[in-house]
Amino acid sequence: MITRLKTRLQRFRKHETGSVILVEFMILVPVLFGSFFMAMELGMYSIRQMQLDRGLEVTTREVRLNTARQFTHDDLKESICINSGFLPNCSETLRLEMVPVDPRNFVGLPDALDCVDTSQPVQPVRGFTLGEQHELMIMRVCYKFNPVFPSTGLGETFVKDGSGRVAMTSMSAFVQEPS
Repeated sequence: MITRLKTRLQRFRKHETGSVILVEFMILVPVLFGSFFMAMELGMYSIRQMQLDRGLEVTTREVRLNTARQFTHDDLKESICINSGFLPNCSETLRLEMVPVDPRNFVGLPDALDCVDTSQPVQPVRGFTLGEQHELMIMRVCYKFNPVFPSTGLGETFVKDGSGRVAMTSMSAFVQEPS
């Protein structure tokens, strides 16, 4: 039994009829799997971005319509995390900025994102001011997440921080409603 199996394997090894298919297979399989991994990463990124945008918009609406209520930074952060659905480690990796803006003398938020780098010490809250009635406000959040496939496809091209996390931002502008 073993000798028959051994002779068949030797005969199979000596045949060269499938070598053309094998070469094409070895060239195309990495391309196929690379595109699969990239599509998976892009899909997960899109889902996370949609969830973050939704959480920010629902929270923005709550702040805009409840001007009399005194929200704290932690209240808004928790509201964004709850309204966004499932964002892993949202409360630890989400950073929130909310600043009033003068529409007649517009100066936007700084280009440098205020994100959490979990490999470095915690930084104090930056740029958080509750607005007053009829005041234009800009709220920006930065969320850090781990890519699904960090070393292949799209996950490899993301700019990562010291802990291997990728930044995702969302921004909303609104005017405080009168109470």
